[in-house]
Amino acid sequence: MDSEGRYEQRVVWAVVDTGVGPLLLAATGQGLVNVVFHATDEVRDKALERLASRLGAEPVEEPGSPLLAEAIRQLGAYFAGERHSFELPLDWSLISGFNREVLRELATTVPFGTVVGYGDLASRVGQPGAAQAVGMAMGANPLPVVVPCHRVVESGGGIGGFGGGLETKRRLLALEGVLPEPLF
Repeated sequence: MDSEGRYEQRVVWAVVDTGVGPLLLAATGQGLVNVVFHATDEVRDKALERLASRLGAEPVEEPGSPLLAEAIRQLGAYFAGERHSFELPLDWSLISGFNREVLRELATTVPFGTVVGYGDLASRVGQPGAAQAVGMAMGANPLPVVVPCHRVVESGGGIGGFGGGLETKRRLLALEGVLPEPLF
């Protein structure tokens, strides 16, 4: 508690190396709250500033934190090809409304090794015709990889966009057996 008797939000973070480069992981007492691709110093610093602003607490680097340990372990197993789903507490406080509804649907109904079209996902949440809004929700996903927005593709067979970059999306889909591994 702070000096006025309010509970303080605690945010811890670490950068971990993965098969798609360094990921920033951040967690609160509620669960994993943010995953950020390409966590170079500059990207990391901007992400931490956004987290501090949005969550009202200064994130603290604590790679050994129990709040991060299971997320780090499960992500390591995923990138090693040993895990196909995540069983982690998630803090959804960075996203709300339609975006949260779509991301929760994605997380619970599109398993490892499968893909879904933007329009199909829109229909699943009762909003047929909202494919573009689904695309916006994917772009706003604060928990990529764990909430697998890389599994959302264009209905015509295109890969679609991806906040982590198309090469990262291709690598994640190849890891899951949806696309062939690149030859070089």
